[in-house]
Amino acid sequence: MKYICSWRKLTMVLLLRRLALIGLTVGLFYHPLSAWAQFSPCDLNQDGVVNVTDVTLATNMALGLSSCTATIKGTGGCSVVTVQRVVDAALPGGSCHPTILNWVASTSPNVAGYNVYRSTTSGGTYTKLNASLLTLTTFTDGTSQPGQTYYYAVTAVDTSGNESAHSSPPVPALIPTP
Repeated sequence: MKYICSWRKLTMVLLLRRLALIGLTVGLFYHPLSAWAQFSPCDLNQDGVVNVTDVTLATNMALGLSSCTATIKGTGGCSVVTVQRVVDAALPGGSCHPTILNWVASTSPNVAGYNVYRSTTSGGTYTKLNASLLTLTTFTDGTSQPGQTYYYAVTAVDTSGNESAHSSPPVPALIPTP
């Protein structure tokens, strides 16, 4: 049997295999079951757990080795984005429902970047989500959980390290249940 492979496809295959290996290494259990036996969209084999089996299925779908049966919103079909969503959901505390935030850039001079904060109550205690300063005006919260409401706020940080007050009012986001 003869194989023909471009560097681009080989790179994608290696990336997808690496993501599958990450899923295997971490250990991964996510229990999306409810009283009505609804499954997470990332639970591709619908066994009630998002784990390495689902990562492998997503990888095979993205590579075209099996038919695309994934119905994960916002992925545009079976692709590396689908695989990443399933890997994210399989990690401890992960979610198949990431929250994508966008905001208007600050007009203040010397803005170095932004911090994103989240709370489960409006006006409550906010937790910083980003590990390092964001330079773009978009952020994906990959830890949001189905059925939960979160309140998001953003701050601007200048080149001297001064941080603005939280954006107001905080923006609520209701994360759908599968």
